[in-house]
Amino acid sequence: SIDADLNAGAIDDAQAKIRRDRLQKEIDFHGAMDGASKFIKGDTTAGLVITVINIVAGLVSGIVFYDMEAMDAVQVFTIATIGDGLVNQIPALLISTASGIIVTRSGTENTLSEEIVGQVFAQPWVLVLSGIILFIFSLIPGMPGIQMWVLSLTLITVGVVQLRNNKLSLVPEVVDTIEEEAEEKRKPDNVTTLLQVHPIELELGYGIVPMVDVSQGGDLFDRIVMIRRQCALDLGILVPAIRLRDNIQLGMNTYSVKIKGVEVASGEVMSDHLLALAGGEVLEEIYGIPTVEPTFGQPALWIPKSEREKAELYGYSTVDPPSIIATHLTEIIKRYGHELLNRQQIQTLIDNLAETQPTLVEEVVPKMFSYGEIQKVLANLLKENIPIRDMATIVETLGDYGGLTRDAELLTEYIRQNLRRTISKRFIPEDKAYVITLDAALEQLIAESTRQSEHGAYLTIDPVQLNSIFSKLRDLANAVIETGQIPLVLTSPLVRRQFRKIAEQVDLTVLSFNEVDAGVEVISAGVLKL
Repeated sequence: SIDADLNAGAIDDAQAKIRRDRLQKEIDFHGAMDGASKFIKGDTTAGLVITVINIVAGLVSGIVFYDMEAMDAVQVFTIATIGDGLVNQIPALLISTASGIIVTRSGTENTLSEEIVGQVFAQPWVLVLSGIILFIFSLIPGMPGIQMWVLSLTLITVGVVQLRNNKLSLVPEVVDTIEEEAEEKRKPDNVTTLLQVHPIELELGYGIVPMVDVSQGGDLFDRIVMIRRQCALDLGILVPAIRLRDNIQLGMNTYSVKIKGVEVASGEVMSDHLLALAGGEVLEEIYGIPTVEPTFGQPALWIPKSEREKAELYGYSTVDPPSIIATHLTEIIKRYGHELLNRQQIQTLIDNLAETQPTLVEEVVPKMFSYGEIQKVLANLLKENIPIRDMATIVETLGDYGGLTRDAELLTEYIRQNLRRTISKRFIPEDKAYVITLDAALEQLIAESTRQSEHGAYLTIDPVQLNSIFSKLRDLANAVIETGQIPLVLTSPLVRRQFRKIAEQVDLTVLSFNEVDAGVEVISAGVLKL
């Protein structure tokens, strides 16, 4: 629960640490109490067994050896046994109480004397009531009256003095609080906290805030925790804490995703409806409110929850609103993962690798590359949806080619070639690729038009030629999509990164021949020519 609140941004690291310490103290306390209760239970059980044995043995002795009547023997030996048991149990009670006090203080860092004094004198009324109870006990015949009167008077006096001191201390506190509030109002506004920009935020309209409230059945917090785990497993990135908050400026059923304080996506859901998507052949159309699925832009319908079985029977796929928000948020994180990556996360990833391969890390980081340089390379991989979980291969490649070049883009290409199996499984899951290849003249044009500068490589192709390339590439991609396949662009390694910048506007995956695994079947879906 604490991790979920921290991941969702409901609490910060300091509050999470306090709550963890409090929870650990409770765990230690209850564990110690369990041991103390077993100790006292065993001592009590033994005392009861001894008492029963004494009563039975007394009855037998009185009847057999002293010729007593049964009722007389019961009266004499029962009273004697109970009295003896009470006297013998007093030391056992004191020992058990002392043991319980010592054991159960495991939940605190203070010494035993500090803890006892602090707890006893923290409540003055306890001292006063204890003194009154001792005075009442002193009136019982046979009790040491003088000693108990002195102790009773001492406790009552200390308690009354403590109560009076507490009352007097309240007045300065109230005065100091009023003065501090007045002084705070006179100070200039502290806007430092307002300048903080969160890496990723999810703002909700007031109509969908109950999705976050666990008491109302909301599970969005748990879904966000699963999103962070899924992104770690899928891409190998450490997603920062996602801040959730309500925003009355949004529409009632609207949500907004912000990256570094800027909105990058938004959507609208109906909390009391389900989203029906026509995934394939629909047997019969159903009535609903027309809408557009916010993640992938597909046409959909909002239908009442009571129509779920009917919609699925007709061939629709139904999705609940929390799943829509979670899916949209996941895609946003994947799309902007390269922007969420920072140097602190790079250090965490490198430290994690150093636990298993310390020699590799010691050779490469920071002798050859700084955290900032590694960040640029990893960001290039994430920008093209390449997982960075295999940090060992990435760092090894940097170590192999670090002496030849410092160009982050060129180093990224070397890493991609060593990650060919990962890339092939990610973009060609069924080992069959429908690819668009480049004409030799076009590849030569791209290679000759590439210029290198201190800020990286760039193209100098004529804008008219670029528009022609865009148009033809889009037509080829649409033709492949109409056949129900996912198009890929396959180029030579020399021009891949430059053509990727051209194809970026068409939103196509561009691979080189060296990045395709040997077991993949490549099917030509067209050739892009000038």
